[in-house]
Amino acid sequence: MERIPEPELMNDPEQVLAYSNADFEAAHQSIIENFSQIFPNDLPLQNVLDLGCGSGDVTVRFAHQYPGCKIDAVDGAEEMLKQAKILIKEESLSERITLHHQQLPNCTFENEFYDAIISNSLLHHLHEPQHLWSIIKQFATNTTAVYVCDLFRPDSSQGASDLVDQYANKEPEILRKDFYNSLLAAFTPDEVRTQINNAGLDSMNIDVVSDRHMLIYGYL
Repeated sequence: MERIPEPELMNDPEQVLAYSNADFEAAHQSIIENFSQIFPNDLPLQNVLDLGCGSGDVTVRFAHQYPGCKIDAVDGAEEMLKQAKILIKEESLSERITLHHQQLPNCTFENEFYDAIISNSLLHHLHEPQHLWSIIKQFATNTTAVYVCDLFRPDSSQGASDLVDQYANKEPEILRKDFYNSLLAAFTPDEVRTQINNAGLDSMNIDVVSDRHMLIYGYL
């Protein structure tokens, strides 16, 4: 099945609210757990960059898991950042998480490099996927833990519909439609391998970790 791109930014208030209220407990917690299993427990995480933070749920979970770190969290959608700001304040993390309204590839931060760069569900939104890998190269060193989680595209539109029915059957129709479109817009593991090889990141690993998710991780 050919890829069908979707809009880069999720900025519709109704869509953002549905996403923010959705039950991502299991999926988002597994992202944090997988990171802690892949990378050493003694990894010195002081400065972390979160690319495509969305409504901030993964960002907040990461901050709780690693209480010694500070996080620069980036998203291009202002409505998403509004939800993230509310959550961060509720979790008393405003001193540790700084939100940035920026869009790849035009990102600037005070830190020149980061101890970890994480990204969840950003890649499939990008019309130019190399923008993600170029930003990672710009702000990573050979000791930076790089961890990207995203959907991968199923073999058919029916396969995408089946995944929506399995995992979002109780969600609002607007979220079901968004999930379906995201599956169609996602890349395959082979396509991502080509992307990272072209970016000079061929040392990175790609693992399929569920029937809809893949991880791209490692050191430069």
